[in-house]
Order: sequence, then C-alpha cells, then structure tokens
Amino acid sequence: MSTRPPGPRGEPLFGNGRRYSRDPFSFMTDVADAYGDVIRLDLGPRETYMFTNPRDIERVLVSEWSAFGKPNLDDAIDDLLGDGLLMSEGDRWRQQRDLANPAFHARRIAGLDDAIVDHTTDALAEWADGDTVDVQIELARLTVRIIVTAMFGTDVDRETVKEVQEHLEPLGQRFEPNAMRAVIPSWAPTRENREFHDAVSTLEGIIDDLVARRRGTEETAADPAGDAVDSPMPMDLLSILLRAQNAGEQTEQDLRDELMTMLLAGHDTTALALTYTFYLLSQHPEAKARFRREVDALDGDPTAGDVRDLEFTDRVLSEAMRLYPPVYTLFRQAKVDTRVAGYRIPEGSLIMLPQWVVHRSPRWYDDPETFDPDRWAPERRADRPRFAYFPFGAGPRHCIGKQFSLLEAKLILATVGRRFDFDYEGPDLDLRGSLTMHPNHPVPLRLSER
Repeated sequence: MSTRPPGPRGEPLFGNGRRYSRDPFSFMTDVADAYGDVIRLDLGPRETYMFTNPRDIERVLVSEWSAFGKPNLDDAIDDLLGDGLLMSEGDRWRQQRDLANPAFHARRIAGLDDAIVDHTTDALAEWADGDTVDVQIELARLTVRIIVTAMFGTDVDRETVKEVQEHLEPLGQRFEPNAMRAVIPSWAPTRENREFHDAVSTLEGIIDDLVARRRGTEETAADPAGDAVDSPMPMDLLSILLRAQNAGEQTEQDLRDELMTMLLAGHDTTALALTYTFYLLSQHPEAKARFRREVDALDGDPTAGDVRDLEFTDRVLSEAMRLYPPVYTLFRQAKVDTRVAGYRIPEGSLIMLPQWVVHRSPRWYDDPETFDPDRWAPERRADRPRFAYFPFGAGPRHCIGKQFSLLEAKLILATVGRRFDFDYEGPDLDLRGSLTMHPNHPVPLRLSER
C-alpha cells in the first residue's frame, strides 16, 4: 500500500487553494466522494490531510488528542483571539480551562434560564404581526446580550449590541477562505486588514468598558467592610477572571484574550444554529406544526426543567446542526509522525475534520440531504458511529459552552415559537465560509403573531 494518501491534483503555487476558496463546501464534498477516508490536499504552504471516517476523527479528538494540537492557521487569529481558551495549548490551556469551568457548571447554567427567556421576550417586544425580520441579525444581537449577561455578569444597551454586530462583518471577511491571503500578513496595510484591525479595536474598547464596570463590584465583594460581603460570590466568567487577576494569576492580556474569545465564540455559533433551525422549520410545515404543539404544551414561559421534555425540539436542533453545522470543519496539527488508515501523516501537517462532509455522508445517514428530525430518535441513532456527528467537537477540547448553548437555543426556540409563526421569504440558502459558516445573504422571516 502506498504511504501517501490520494488527493486532487493542484495548480502551481496555489495547489487546491483557489478551488477551496471559491466554494469550500462543494470542494470538501467532491474530494471526499472521490478519494475516501484520508485525502491529501494542497491548500497553500501547509501539507493538509482531510479525515472523513468517524473512526479516525475519534483518534484525533479523543483517544490520541494530545498528539494533535491547535494549529496557527493565520496570524490574524492571534490578533483577534490571542492566547484565549479556544487557541491556547498545553499547560496554559489546562490552567485556563480549569479556571473557567465553574462558570459552566451544570447547576449554574440551568440557573440562567430566566435571564435567557427575559432577554428573548425583550427582543420579541420589538417584533410585530406582519413584520419581516432578518433573523440572522436579530439572533446575533440577542445572543450577544445573553452571553454578556451570562459570562460578563452585566448587560449592554441596544446601541452597544448593534455596534458589536456591525463589526463582526469585517472580522468574518478576514477569515473567509482565500488562496492569496496565505502570503499576505495581517500587518500589511490592505483595506481588508485595516477594517479588520479597526473592528478588533472597537470590540476591545467594548470589552474594556465591561471590565471597568465589573471591577468595582468585585472590589466591593472582596472588602470586609463592603455591603456585598454576605452576597454569594458571583461565578460568571469575568468575575472569576477578575478574582484570579487580583490574586496575581491573570494579566490584563489574559483577560482581554479570554473575554474576546467568549464574546465572539459564545454568541456566534448559537445564533447561526438558530438561524438554520428557523429556516428549516419554515421549509417543513409538518415539522413546524409538531414543534409548535410541543412548545404550546408548556405551562408558561419555558424553563431549564422544561427543556428536558422538549424531545422533538431537541431533535429539530440536532438535525439543523447536522445539515448546517456552524463550525463546518475543525483543524488540528500533527505533533508527531503518525499513521492513519495505513497512511503516513507527517509531523507538522495540517489535519481537517470536516463536519460538513461527515454530517452529510450517505455512509452514516439515510437520505442525508433530507431534513428528518426523527433520525435522532434513539432507535435510529443507535447504529451510527458516535463521531458521525460532532458539531461541538469532542474529547478534552470539546466546546466548553456546549450545554449553555443547547439550553439557550431551546429556550429561544420555545419562547419564539409560542409567540410567533414564521415563514422564510428569501432565496435558496447560499453559504459562505469563515471561522464559522454564515448565510451569504439576509435570512428574512415573515412573522405572524399567534
């Protein structure tokens, strides 16, 4: 057997990079269909291998996870996220993960249900019967407010939320696949880079304001003479980081990196998962009717306790994230030479684990392009490989916010579904890749008050 995996022939200088840049989704699907479980790609300066078999994905993410680190794909990611939890490695990552864990404890997350529903209800007060809303933008603004409350322990006004949302566009553009970008450093004074750095500076300013607002609260709580000494110690992420900083365990840069990571990663994927869920329900009236019957049966506003009983809503959300995973591919870097499916994977090479491909593979799913929430019924999912579905990653580096995101998404779905019917009035869904997978156009929903 050859030790070199098969793969598509590239063009001089750019390899397969320009085709991947034009449409990463069809490119990944096409090469997976043509070449199988392990595929060698040439996406630029890095030798790249794409794995599409759940068996091999499990090795990279779980059983041999320490042999596959986080790669540095683009120096602009360092400019944006720094050494935060998403990008850090080794002892630094373990320290920061341990520090952040209490903010994501199951009991604390469940206790955020009222805040999630309150923010959603507040947002719905701006919606009216007959309105058409761009649900992607509306959900992005809502989830920004929720993540700030949940993890920063404070609130932001609508103007600040709008400012955050408006500055996400130049960030997203900077990370869209582009064969030329690999040779243009982030410090080069291109228009795109200037807009990117301006957006980063704006978000840093917003984070600075949020931190300044909380410092006084933490100082009062720590002061034996303060009025708040008998109050429970707040366990939002920002409070935890501020206490660690007061103990000399975190720097200003540490706070900046962790909070920037949380602000962006903590709202974007949930907003996208919900956008695709509303889109799919709009396209499938029978599923929407079942969803409405389930949420209508709730006694009052939904709670964390109710979420456990929202069985069909859970299936709908899982199916939406199967068909439209917000994180559409994960990247790792081989730390040592290894062999996968009989092929040599050299040390330093880039590894792609494409949710987009695996989630839509006919090897693991019947009629994979069809929206079928009942494929998540226990008797149907039992025979599928575990890692045929991994929207939140897996293993020690799985998304720390997974349970929070799922609770948030189900509470928002239930709150909206009890108040409004909705119909999609846009074009066929077109997608663009960045750090996450976004619609390439507005996502208009026409609302009918119930």
